[in-house]
Amino acid sequence: MDLQAALQTFIAESRELLADMERALLGIEHGAAHGDAVNAIFRAAHTIKGSAGLFGLDAVVAFTHAVESVLDRVRDGQLGIGDELVVLLLSCCDHLSERVEAIAAGRLQDDEPPAGAALLLQLGRYLEPQAGAEARAEPVVLDGDAADHWHLSLRFGPDVLRKGMDPLSFIRYLGTLGRIVGIATLADALPADPAAMDPEACYLGFEIAFASAADKGAIERVFELVRDDLSLRMLAPRSRVADYLALIQELPEQPGRLGEMLVACGSVTERELGAALALQGSEDAAPLGRILVDSQAVPSAVVEAALTKQKLAGTERPRADGRSIRVDADRLDQLITLVGELIIAGAGTELLARRQQDGELIEAASRLAGLVQEVRDSALRLRMVKIGATFGKFQRAVHDMARELGKEVVLDIRGEDTELDKAVVEKIGDPLLHLVRNAIDHGIESAAQRLQAGKPVRGRVGLNAFHESGSVVIEVSDYGGGLRRERILAKAVECGLVEADAVLGDAEVFELIFEPGFSTADQVTRLSGRGVGMDVVKRNIAALRGSVGIASRAGEGTTVRVRLPLTLAIIDGFLVKVGESIFVVPLDMIDECIEFSTEPGHDCCNLRGEVLPLVGLRRFFEIEAAPARRESVVVVRHNGRRVGLVVDALLGEFQTVIKPLSKVFDQVSAISGSTILGNGAVALILDVGAMLQGLPGPARVHSP
Repeated sequence: MDLQAALQTFIAESRELLADMERALLGIEHGAAHGDAVNAIFRAAHTIKGSAGLFGLDAVVAFTHAVESVLDRVRDGQLGIGDELVVLLLSCCDHLSERVEAIAAGRLQDDEPPAGAALLLQLGRYLEPQAGAEARAEPVVLDGDAADHWHLSLRFGPDVLRKGMDPLSFIRYLGTLGRIVGIATLADALPADPAAMDPEACYLGFEIAFASAADKGAIERVFELVRDDLSLRMLAPRSRVADYLALIQELPEQPGRLGEMLVACGSVTERELGAALALQGSEDAAPLGRILVDSQAVPSAVVEAALTKQKLAGTERPRADGRSIRVDADRLDQLITLVGELIIAGAGTELLARRQQDGELIEAASRLAGLVQEVRDSALRLRMVKIGATFGKFQRAVHDMARELGKEVVLDIRGEDTELDKAVVEKIGDPLLHLVRNAIDHGIESAAQRLQAGKPVRGRVGLNAFHESGSVVIEVSDYGGGLRRERILAKAVECGLVEADAVLGDAEVFELIFEPGFSTADQVTRLSGRGVGMDVVKRNIAALRGSVGIASRAGEGTTVRVRLPLTLAIIDGFLVKVGESIFVVPLDMIDECIEFSTEPGHDCCNLRGEVLPLVGLRRFFEIEAAPARRESVVVVRHNGRRVGLVVDALLGEFQTVIKPLSKVFDQVSAISGSTILGNGAVALILDVGAMLQGLPGPARVHSP
């Protein structure tokens, strides 16, 4: 791995670690167990510090060292972690994120910027000696026999060198905590054939006798940076026989001589082993284990465990571990593009086969279509990500905004395992963040108002995601005071959005808040009151082929419901024809298809006792073509509403590769994109949600 590639890995891992650090800090604020959270924060800071040192990022190393030192005092019980320290550590997390992004942009600063220097001063106050605090004891080196030292078994993974880590550097660092009494280097993992050796792989293991007064946690932290590439086994001073038995069972699977195993695990010394071997040679090859037991060099139970291990060593096979790799998002996008082109080519092949009326060719084209569909589904699954990562980022926004407004608010997240396309997740973050901010600012009442209403002082904002009818639904709920219907209506009349004598339902009134420039705020603040935002939210969601609706009850709160497609790349569609024009209806929105006899003047029909509104695509798109003698109705469902699309002909299902429309067609309503058919013709994809908006009420009812 070259230096630039390693640096990119450092940047990616640092972003993940800082996100974990922020999550843990917010968890402390919401009552999570302090011990686990502080350890997670400490590990993140320690790992970033160690990795930054490999690239000579001295300023980052110095800053994270100060953070780590404060956290170390918290872990030792010398400092309590309260709200003030949490806020400071969150600011440190923000600063480190800025430094990482600067590094990603190629700005490698050596000096600490003013913001970082100010944070270091604040951290320094927590590092000053506390009144009445006892001085921290330094590690004490112990003298004595093998029973008075730690025994460490280290097995480094094969990839540790490729990741820029030097095993010997960790052993040298271990020496700062005490004294390495003895060390044995194990090369059992070396391949028998020298030609099979990988020069970039690590095959080393170490057995170390270590004298120190440091605790187990301090010794483990020495190897924090390689915890994923190291197998570490530790025996404390004066361990019991049972501990040595367990260690023998954990030794690597390669067979080895009994004496070497016992020396490696620290049960006997080289001198004791040598004496036993000499005695064995003079007593007609008596078993070595019996000699060691008779000479009281080692307990018999340890020998039996070692012998059992030796017998099983050659028969056990290492367990295969699952592996994962990082893939560049651009490569995934390219794969989806190629799959889309493959679908179009496959459709063309199938069309040609049917024209030739060749049975074998048709069958082969059908098999090809099935395989293409499987490839499509597999490729789309690669781009599916859980929305929980996006939801988790809002915890910080809720924390900061609640503090600024003087409110107590907790974010309640559900459905974080719901998956949808990576492209959708990336683009929905900002609209959702705006909805969450609105919920805190406008939805959650002040503490005094909540107490007066008999509610808990701490408000709650809910984020929930789930799958429904082939789409993903995201709900943002505030459980606050609810929308004030009469005030919204009065403001709309004042702005000229509706007539003064208009009669509107609740849903129609609440939809007014999505109008550009609309606001009912009494005063303009940094966070609200300018009427900018909700119209942008709706426009951005519509650009994702999604829809947004709102429901509210006075005194109980407001819920904004966002419906999004699972993917923006490829969908299952249903082809319909009107005149010479072909349209695609998303298959997951279709309930059924029925025949319909044309009679002018009817815009709804009776479908098994249900009044079904009708939309004639010929009239809707002003298509100049003579109506067919028998038409069909495609019954679609969206947001709980059903409507019938009147078309000339039904052409069947079609794997639809979504192509974006040119900006020239941005103002065209009810069309969300286009696709290419097998014969090269272009079909337009219908935006059913847009078609339902402004749908006129029924006039005369007609039975199909």
